Amino acid sequence: MNLKKDIKDAIHDLKGYLEYQRSLGVIDIPFSNEIAMTMEDIRKRIAGCQRCRLYTGRTNIVLGAGKEDADLLFVGEAPGRDEDIQGRPFVGKAGELLTRIIEAINLKREDVYITNIIKCRPPQNRNPEPDEIYACEPFLVEQIQVIKPKIICALGTFAARALLRTDKKISELRGRFYSYHNIKLMPTYHPAYLLRNPAEKRDVWKDIQAIAIEVPKV
Repeated sequence: MNLKKDIKDAIHDLKGYLEYQRSLGVIDIPFSNEIAMTMEDIRKRIAGCQRCRLYTGRTNIVLGAGKEDADLLFVGEAPGRDEDIQGRPFVGKAGELLTRIIEAINLKREDVYITNIIKCRPPQNRNPEPDEIYACEPFLVEQIQVIKPKIICALGTFAARALLRTDKKISELRGRFYSYHNIKLMPTYHPAYLLRNPAEKRDVWKDIQAIAIEVPKV
């Protein structure tokens, strides 16, 4: 038995639970960064994760990629086939489109950080289940604590709903900023959705332009 590791995991679970409760509106829960962490700490802790059923079918855990103190954080839904194989987020056709969106505001992928709500690929790229989001979201919360972004861009329905604690559609949510623990959050359509519905690119361009105004120049 590795007592030190068990204690660290217990603290991680407790912090994740408390932050989840706070995000639901539960008050008077003290939350701080007294326990310092890095992205590498999160990477080590998530290695071999079996918190939900998705571990049985994954090839790789896809934690995220990019600048670990980025001003702009993109949060998508879950890894797809290409991401599962490579262990990196947004590397397929949707990833190519996301790269073009980032470059359209004079940034590069290495200037931002990209991750997903879920770190393992759901079977046949199905939608993530609520219990899977619940199990995985504490890792995202820790990532946000490490990165300390100025802006979060939630890509698609599931990312926006999970972060904003709402059941509204992305079409109702996009186009305006919200507050996620004092961080500005802009929901917009997922690049995979844009590949199927190119007419919606105009709305995403409006959203990304609004983000560009808020992001400090690199």
